[in-house]
Amino acid sequence: MVQREDARIRLGWPDVGAAELDAVAEVLESGMLTMGPRVEEFEAGLARACEVEHVVAVSSGTAALHLAVLALGLEPSDEVLVPAYTFPATANVVALEGLKPVLVDVDPVTMNVDPSRIEVRPRTKAIIAVHLFGRPAALEELPSDLALVEDAAGALGARRRGRACGGLGLCGCLSFHPRKIVTTGEGGAVTTNDEAFADAVRSMRHHGWSSGDMPSPGLNYRLSDILCAVGIPQVARLDELLATRTRIAEGYTERLRHLPVTVPTADDGDVHGWQAYVLQVDDRDRVLAELRGQGIEAQIGTYALHLLGAYRDQGDFPGATAAFERALALPFHTRLTDAELDRVAAELGAVLR
Repeated sequence: MVQREDARIRLGWPDVGAAELDAVAEVLESGMLTMGPRVEEFEAGLARACEVEHVVAVSSGTAALHLAVLALGLEPSDEVLVPAYTFPATANVVALEGLKPVLVDVDPVTMNVDPSRIEVRPRTKAIIAVHLFGRPAALEELPSDLALVEDAAGALGARRRGRACGGLGLCGCLSFHPRKIVTTGEGGAVTTNDEAFADAVRSMRHHGWSSGDMPSPGLNYRLSDILCAVGIPQVARLDELLATRTRIAEGYTERLRHLPVTVPTADDGDVHGWQAYVLQVDDRDRVLAELRGQGIEAQIGTYALHLLGAYRDQGDFPGATAAFERALALPFHTRLTDAELDRVAAELGAVLR
């Protein structure tokens, strides 16, 4: 029987409040709604968090990926390696630029790209490595001669071997979707230590303008001051937000330890970004349906790209298939109470009995 609406446990809930409201009010009162000082302030906070020299705020995580791929300056039909298990935007931005996204299988446990499955061919120029759901990927095991783009959409605050995700490759791409640790509603950013790369991205997000000229056509991927104002207070308390999400993740893991599920982890010494709490379970679709029937907003993890029509011609990827069929995202946000964690665990245990 479906639970009452007031008993529903939501999948996500942005951690915003009075500070964000006050910041937005200040922008509205200033009359400078876009391309103003809040953009640079937001970028500066993100640069500190990702330990990079340059950050360019843009209108979405997909826009960040798109601009990063454009700034690589690749030739038509060049190949870019993409994990076979990820949100489709990671591959779509490659395909839409006339490049060839080449899928690489993932480790079915970590759900990140499996370095042993990588094949570098003459036209292979870059790899987009995803820190999926906030778990840092083993970037040091990837081919060093390829341009490395970090899809760090869910990894703001995560660390790999002591270094901040988003600052480990040529560039990183962030997302500020409402299910991310920091949200602006919609928004994204490109991070880099390469000044020329940052300048190229900055120009392309603003129609191609550069030093009073437009040397090449660009796009309107700007992020407004209003939305940057929403993000600034959250970046300022990133450590607090991550600590709360870590506590909730640990609460889930403790409650689920006796159930026949595989709980999410990170490699020893790494810091998980906890964008989502995604476990793995047999008969996922049935479990998902029954949890939803009890008012628990669970969700699939993400997509196996080779099972989608656009990428079905690339063959079989058993690791991605296994991850797709077993991954289950539980409700995960900072408003979850211990009682709600108890309820989710109890309902999941009942489904798995």
